[in-house]
Amino acid sequence: MPIIMIDSLTQAGVEVFSTLTEAQLRRDIEPDKGIFIAESPKVIQVALNAGNEALALLCEERHIQGDAAAIIERCPDIPIYTGSRELLASLTGYTLTRGVLCAMRRPAPRPLSEVLQNARRVVIIDSVTDTTNIGAIFRSAAALGFDAVLLTRSSCDPLNRRAVRVSMGSVFLVPWTWIDDIERDMHAAGFSTAAMALTDNSISIDNPLLKNLEKLAIIMGTEGDGLAQEVITQADYVVRIPMSHQVDSLNVAAAAALAFWELRAR
Repeated sequence: MPIIMIDSLTQAGVEVFSTLTEAQLRRDIEPDKGIFIAESPKVIQVALNAGNEALALLCEERHIQGDAAAIIERCPDIPIYTGSRELLASLTGYTLTRGVLCAMRRPAPRPLSEVLQNARRVVIIDSVTDTTNIGAIFRSAAALGFDAVLLTRSSCDPLNRRAVRVSMGSVFLVPWTWIDDIERDMHAAGFSTAAMALTDNSISIDNPLLKNLEKLAIIMGTEGDGLAQEVITQADYVVRIPMSHQVDSLNVAAAAALAFWELRAR
């Protein structure tokens, strides 16, 4: 295994972990595929189990025979960059990741038809840009049995390093892809759509009609403004979560988890 000692975060090869922006990781290094960063041994193992290709590892020297050992055994030919804890701790978020970061090849986007094959329950994330919420929605979708996650182009990239970390690797467990026309594409695949929004004509999330639908796509909106009026108007159903104590809404990640449980496929 090629071990490379570093004394600077500007050293050649380390820029993928230290200085490149998310946009540069997606496009500039490998325009046709790109790179993403997985953080923590557990998340890296989940990514490898899902078939993702490791390109380089960054960790403290003590982790080479410790927390990173199993990863290195699986990927014996990748470069391993290592340095002092003081140096690596200057990386944003490093101390939260159990000291192991892995640069991985970004997989090609999957066709929508492939992601929806045999799916009965999916969530559509529309214009959600907070990485923590994206990661949390993926984690709930995986845990509560949803078959796929679809995202509009105005949403955050699920392979953003913080989104991956918050999801605890769930972004590698649930099929996902981008969607360009929600109503057209979902109706063509045989899905009914349910926009999560507070309107005068919304129905309660515990309405039996929703639970009995063969194929259902739940549409979740932005953290601040919610779904656009056009999305709400075009949806087959508008669904609300009943609230108490004059609370008018939940955080989108919390609302998604509740909706996944209530509307899961029976």
